[in-house]
Amino acid sequence: MSRWQKYSQSLLNLPLSLLVKTRTIPSDPVSELELDLDRPIIYTLPFSSQTDLLTLSAAAKALGLPDPLESVVINGQVFPRHVFVASSPSIFGSDGQLPASSLTLFTDLLAAHKADPQLDVQLLPASVLWGRKPGTEGEQKPILKALNGPEKCFAVLAQGRDCMVRLSPTMSLRFMADKHGTDNAIANKLARVAKIHFSRQKLAAAGPRLPQRQALFNRLLASKAIDKVVREEAESRDVPLEKVRKEAIDMMEEIAADFSYSLVRHGDRFLSWLWNRLYKGINVSNAQRVRQLAQDGHEIVYVPCHRSHMDYLLLSYVLYQEGMVPPHIAAGINLNFFPAGPIFRRGGAFFIRRSFKGNRLYSTVFREYLGELFAKGYSVEYFSEGGRSRTGRLLAPKTGMLSMTIQAMLRGLNRPVTLVPVYIGYEHVMEVATYAKELRGKRKEKESLGQVLRTLRKLRNFGQGYVNFGEPIPLNQYLNEQVPEWRQHIDPIEPARPQWLNPVVNSLADKMMTHINDAAATNGLTLCALALLASRQRALSREELEQQIDCYLQLLRNTPYSSDCTQPSDTAAELVEHAISMDKFMVERDSLGDIVSLDRQQSLLMTYYRNNIIHLFALPSLIAHIVVSHQRLSRAEMHRQISLLYPFLKAELYLRFDWADLPEAIDAWIDELIRQRLILSDGNELSLNSVRIGPLQLLGNTITETLQRYAIALTLLRSEPQLMKSDLEQQSQMMAQRLSRLHGINAPEFFDKGVFSAMVKTLRQEGYLNEDNHAVSRPVASLADLLADLVSPEVKLTIQAVMNREEKKEPGPDSADG
Repeated sequence: MSRWQKYSQSLLNLPLSLLVKTRTIPSDPVSELELDLDRPIIYTLPFSSQTDLLTLSAAAKALGLPDPLESVVINGQVFPRHVFVASSPSIFGSDGQLPASSLTLFTDLLAAHKADPQLDVQLLPASVLWGRKPGTEGEQKPILKALNGPEKCFAVLAQGRDCMVRLSPTMSLRFMADKHGTDNAIANKLARVAKIHFSRQKLAAAGPRLPQRQALFNRLLASKAIDKVVREEAESRDVPLEKVRKEAIDMMEEIAADFSYSLVRHGDRFLSWLWNRLYKGINVSNAQRVRQLAQDGHEIVYVPCHRSHMDYLLLSYVLYQEGMVPPHIAAGINLNFFPAGPIFRRGGAFFIRRSFKGNRLYSTVFREYLGELFAKGYSVEYFSEGGRSRTGRLLAPKTGMLSMTIQAMLRGLNRPVTLVPVYIGYEHVMEVATYAKELRGKRKEKESLGQVLRTLRKLRNFGQGYVNFGEPIPLNQYLNEQVPEWRQHIDPIEPARPQWLNPVVNSLADKMMTHINDAAATNGLTLCALALLASRQRALSREELEQQIDCYLQLLRNTPYSSDCTQPSDTAAELVEHAISMDKFMVERDSLGDIVSLDRQQSLLMTYYRNNIIHLFALPSLIAHIVVSHQRLSRAEMHRQISLLYPFLKAELYLRFDWADLPEAIDAWIDELIRQRLILSDGNELSLNSVRIGPLQLLGNTITETLQRYAIALTLLRSEPQLMKSDLEQQSQMMAQRLSRLHGINAPEFFDKGVFSAMVKTLRQEGYLNEDNHAVSRPVASLADLLADLVSPEVKLTIQAVMNREEKKEPGPDSADG
């Protein structure tokens, strides 16, 4: 570098340091991009620009990466550590060709690889984006446009606080040299590939051009599907065509988003303030896989779990912070109140009625609008549960939006569609106290401005938030596997509902919910809730609590539930200290130390946080519970009992293991419990370790309430084999309510009707009920006996007493109608 270049760079660096604030994506490139700092790194930039180069230099140094302004020595030769793939434009234009110096550098590097078979230089694509405004439809300027001097100066002044440095996975020059050779043509090919990469990167960061609202409505109204329904509606109702068209336009006004980049940009600053006030940190995992999908041109559909109204804001904020476009969000029409509705609409929300069954015009307008979003490449978000979970568990999925997504594919989408399950978790959910009241029978309060203002008054530090992106589900691939002939049903006007649609959608919905649970995040609060709610008096000494949390941590770290779930890196003592600092537990001190406990009200609220992660411990808890109940049994008998109960747990908690994977998972958890000395192994025999009975019982108690529910239903079914399905659900729920009062079970999901409905459905699928939904005697008796051995004697007596009481209430054969 010449002295003049150094002087000009130092001169330019001063205003840039004052005007520019960069956000680097990803924030930890060494781990996320798997950079090898021991191998040479050369940064590849889209355009020759000293401003971009200096901005990249500052970001690289802040991340501990090599400085692109420095040189790199390779086999005794000195090379610049950066390369541009297009020349710098002037105010008179630019040809955008590969600069001669860059061509020389590529050629020399390829020659060096030819001379040294061990050499492997990493090309690290790096682009500097000044703002991410997508533009509007009809604009002709290219997606990735080089800026000349005056334009770059204006961009720094206007967008300097919204500057993003985007780093991408490296390209191996060793791979290029081995596969394609080392001549000049390969150097030019490298430049062309880089240009395509940067264009896709810009599109992934800014998104497709935004539609003009009225033009969008005109386009929808002119679509063959809506035009057909409008004409048929006018004819069937005997009303003027224009009246039905006006109704269709009104529906579009009600539904359609009005996305505003400026609102998103300013909203990002507001939400940064809000999250800093609410939470001590937002933890994001696996965002790199989503960025790659966006860059590869996938139509992304985000399907998060639904804990809180904060979910809408949090996911959009995280995506923007991670260098992606906030999605268009399907929101309930109940949220379209002033002033929130217009703000949400400009933030990407489109509103959907709770039900539009039988309204053909509305369903067609909505389906066409959704199809338009997919066709234009806008990412979409919807909550498959349909509403917020009041218990902390995943709700049974509503499949309407998922069905419409597949129907949009049946219109003939050219782009691959991918579902991205998202686990969202909090150490404090603002609505959790309201949920508890609603579960006790209080009517749900309608969303309003007053409710928003009351919520804002309660803003305080709520600990940590978590956004984990689960394993994506490519829909095209899924349909190819499930219904190879699905493309035969493509109809661009009005796709039919083929017979395979409902079963495929139901199977896909279960897979989607399973992937959400696979990406669960544990933290100090959820683990403490799990331990304290497992203790009989909802109280443990601090030493016992730390010991139990350590047991959970070892299970999570040594036998992880899935590769996508996350667990804290802190020690058990640090997690307990953090959880206590959140003022959710009572701490009493005596001469022997601290006692951490929950009062009755907090016990109810803590079930919400326990239920967020209960699926992670369902199987190890069941193993512990079986060992405590039998004290000694063979490993084969353990497998047999779990295999009988597993279908119910899998359906209720969306567990991830298929039949083929289950034995290996069971053995891995058994071996870990043996390693922790919670159970003992003598050849093929397993037994409890009386020295470690405390942690083993607490672990086993986590599944106790679930097994009690199963015992209620199976005892009823065994007693009355011809009990109708609806009566079985109703009587099971009634008995569970009774049991919860008599035994102090303070968990709202214990007598949730939906849980019993899911169980009865599983009984049918597993052959415990015949085609008439009557009990099949032998399997029902076998399962009832198994469960009878796993519930406590007092619970068994209570179940039997309630059944005897109900039998006495029923009139005998000679009784007269009263």
